[in-house]
Amino acid sequence: MSHTVHPYSHRLGIIRDWKSRWFGLKKKYTEFLRGDILIRSFLERKLRGFFVSSIDIERGEKTLRVIIETSRPGMIIGRAGDGAVKLREDLLSMMRKRGIWNLKTEVKLDIREVKSPESNAAIVAAMIAEGLEKRLPYRRVLKQMVEKVMANRDVGGVKITIAGRLGGASIARSETRKLGRIPLQTFRANVDFARERAKLPYGDLGIKVWVYKGEVFSKKQGL
Repeated sequence: MSHTVHPYSHRLGIIRDWKSRWFGLKKKYTEFLRGDILIRSFLERKLRGFFVSSIDIERGEKTLRVIIETSRPGMIIGRAGDGAVKLREDLLSMMRKRGIWNLKTEVKLDIREVKSPESNAAIVAAMIAEGLEKRLPYRRVLKQMVEKVMANRDVGGVKITIAGRLGGASIARSETRKLGRIPLQTFRANVDFARERAKLPYGDLGIKVWVYKGEVFSKKQGL
């Protein structure tokens, strides 16, 4: 029997890089790991609804850089950068309370724009959650989102699954829509995957999105 493996971790070191990158730091592994988890969970809660694609953390000896990729950078940055300053202050206060901030460490916040949001699994999942929370019919949301994702040139396939009390039914079930191909077992296949929750009065709906963006070949092979 085969095991279900996360498409991201399945390709780590092959076509994917780690989301936390530490440079020249060998000690304090558990402390840094705890800090990264707390920072990421805080920002995910704080930036819900801002269509955040990924949160990467880079640590050096004297710097901690948090890289936020989103399709709506203007909403996070705010007018004259007020939003970014407020977000950094909130992050620092959380780190002080949790005891994960060293005063010698400089915390930097980078906010980057995602050029093609419809081909990013995390942003697609956030769009579906937003539609379901607005009480739109789930079948219509699924159909429109699958067509919107497949309209991108670089997308070769998409699969979306939502599960829970669909339409407010008393018994939970799942609904899946798929277009194109999703080669999950091919290491060089660039498969983007994301999970999200739509919070509704009668319970949460789970959302899973797979987006296939073609195969990645090594530059050394000249392909």
